[in-house]
Amino acid sequence: MIAIACDHSALEMKRVVIELLEEMGLSFRDYGTDTADSCDYPIFAARAAGAVARGECERGILICGTGIGMSIAANKIRGVRCALCSEPYSARLTRMHNDSNVLALGARVIGPELARMTAQVWLETPFEGGRHQRRVDMLTALENREPLE
Repeated sequence: MIAIACDHSALEMKRVVIELLEEMGLSFRDYGTDTADSCDYPIFAARAAGAVARGECERGILICGTGIGMSIAANKIRGVRCALCSEPYSARLTRMHNDSNVLALGARVIGPELARMTAQVWLETPFEGGRHQRRVDMLTALENREPLE
C-alpha cells in the first residue's frame, strides 16, 4: 500500500502519480487534498507519512509546489526517511542507499513525465542493505537522539 498526498498546488501531479500506481498494479491510499483551495501542506504530509511510520502503508509519495515543505514536514515524523527527488538517478540511490520510505516531488519544479519516471524508479528500486544498513541505523539513532560514537 502506497500513501499519497498533495497540497493545492499539486493536484494534477497527484493524478499523474495515481495513474502510474494503477498502471503498476499498486494499491494506494489518498490522504488528500482533493481541492484547489489553499491548504496547509504539513497536515497532508503528516497524514500520509504518519501512515508509513505506523506501518499502515509500506511507502509514501508527497507532492507540493517544490516538494521542500512536504519533505521537511514528513521528516519530522519518527520512522520516516523522506527524500526530495527531481530525477530518477537520485530516486534510485535514495532507495538503494538510504532506504527512503517517502518520496517528495515538486509539481512546480518538474513536469508530469519526469515525475512519473522518478516515482516509478523509486517504487521499483529495492534497498541494497549491506554497508548501507549501518548508515540507516545511524539515521535512526540520530532520530532517537542517541550518540553515534
